[in-house]
Amino acid sequence: MFEPKYDGFRMLVFAHSGSVLLQSRNLRDLTPAFPEIAEAAADLGEDVVLDGEVVTYTGGRLDFAALQQRLNRRPQTVTRLRAEQPAFFIAFDLLERHGSDLLTWPYAQRRSALETLFAERALQAPWQLTPATDDRALAEQWLSEWGGRGVEGVVAKEADQPYLPGRRGWRKIRSRDTAEAIIAAVTGSVSHPNTLLLGRYTTAGRLRLVARTTPLRLAHRRELGAFLTPAGPGHPWWTMRLTTQWGSREPLTFTCVRPDLVVEFLGDTTIDRGRWRHPVQLQRLRTDLGPSDVTPFS
Repeated sequence: MFEPKYDGFRMLVFAHSGSVLLQSRNLRDLTPAFPEIAEAAADLGEDVVLDGEVVTYTGGRLDFAALQQRLNRRPQTVTRLRAEQPAFFIAFDLLERHGSDLLTWPYAQRRSALETLFAERALQAPWQLTPATDDRALAEQWLSEWGGRGVEGVVAKEADQPYLPGRRGWRKIRSRDTAEAIIAAVTGSVSHPNTLLLGRYTTAGRLRLVARTTPLRLAHRRELGAFLTPAGPGHPWWTMRLTTQWGSREPLTFTCVRPDLVVEFLGDTTIDRGRWRHPVQLQRLRTDLGPSDVTPFS
């Protein structure tokens, strides 16, 4: 069975005797951040535990950055954000209903029970039921067509598999596309770079960071080391401060290089405000292209 993989926050919804808890994958209490989901869960009027993804939309595309704005905010701010950009809960599993533990049920049976819940209660927004299919061709169509909407790929699940808390029992297949960007900085040495920091120019001529690569293969390190040139204080990123990864405060040490080399990379569809959130994979150096040939930052 296949389901879309959404770019949102994984969430468990616990509704018991009118009490509601919204919990993240790392056991964080998300209830204050998403009151519209908590209120909808309380209105169900029955005991359930649901697994799913909380998402928001901007212009028809899933907006991960907007979700992050909900965290650690005052109630007044959350109320304003809720009105401006409401959240939705996309349900993909039912773990308990009417006091019955469904964890040991096969996925196909839990899916049927989830569909029954949505039908019996005629659930509307903020509830959404994820599509699911056993048609491989349709799943491949989702991969090719839904990436531009913020769907990261698909999740493959065994129809007879029980729910496995805390274990990787499902397979994620991410949508990936190639793109071009300019090498603007490196980690490691210029002559033997470890990773690349890639940029694109805005239409106003500002060089913006768009991606960081995974560690380079040895052949790529040798090839790029022969072309890269260190840059001086005039580089637009000379005073820029970066962290080692999303959500970290550890500073990243990097060296600016002359932004005149273009590379092609492979990345997934999790792009926030023009920047790839996950590391991308270098494919090749594009000596046939110059910085002006690269798609502008958007």
